[in-house]
Amino acid sequence: QVQLVESGGGLVQAGGSLRLSCAASGRAFSPYYMGWFRQAPGKEREFVASITWSGGITYYADSVKGRFTISRDNAKNTVYLQMNSLKPEDTAVYYCASVRSIASAAMTQGYNYDYWGQGTQVTVSS
Repeated sequence: QVQLVESGGGLVQAGGSLRLSCAASGRAFSPYYMGWFRQAPGKEREFVASITWSGGITYYADSVKGRFTISRDNAKNTVYLQMNSLKPEDTAVYYCASVRSIASAAMTQGYNYDYWGQGTQVTVSS
C-alpha cells in the first residue's frame, strides 16, 4: 500500500502562484510513477501532469503547459506541482496519484493509477 497526502492548496489571486506537495509513505516511493489530476465542481476529473519514476520525463495537459511544473524528490518521497500564472479556471480540488508501472501513453488516464490522495483545494480568484 502507498499512502499519499497532498498539501499546499489555498486561495490565490489570478496571476499568482502556489506549490502543491504530495508526500508518500508505505512502499518505496522511487519506483512509482506519479500524476496530478484535478476536479472542478460539476466537472469530470482531468489530467494535469505526470512524471516518470526517475523524473526524467514529464507530461502536461495543454491547459497548464508552460505554467505548471511537476517535479519529484525521491529522497523525500515527495512530488511537487509548481503552479504559476494561475487562472480562475484552475480552481479545483487537486489530487496526486501513483502507480507502480504504466505505459507512457496511459499516464494521462486516471483509471490507470492505483493510489490516490485525499485532495487539496485550490481556489483562484479573479
